[in-house]
Amino acid sequence: MAHPKIIEVTDSNFETEIAGATVPVLVDFWAPWCGPCRMIGPVLEALADEVGDTAKVAKVNVDDNPTLAAKFNVRSIPLLLFMKEGKVVDQVVGAGTPKDALIAKLKAIA
Repeated sequence: MAHPKIIEVTDSNFETEIAGATVPVLVDFWAPWCGPCRMIGPVLEALADEVGDTAKVAKVNVDDNPTLAAKFNVRSIPLLLFMKEGKVVDQVVGAGTPKDALIAKLKAIA
């Protein structure tokens, strides 16, 4: 079941949900078959609960949205992009970053 505070982003709603966001956005590029992606899922859910309305957390399934994956040059997953005003300002590859470090990155770009 999808987490209520995590936005499922697709090729069609990316501009509305992410590019037009007025708060920092963490975008998780993932796939259901990716073990590390599944490992970081609960971390992102806890992060979404903690940041509330001060930031957005979004997920992009790379299998279902190849245009977005190509646009952001996704070569390995999970790929976490930190975006402000529609532009990538930081990124993390892999699932090893603790929640507090991810929150600190979001706060740094707020």
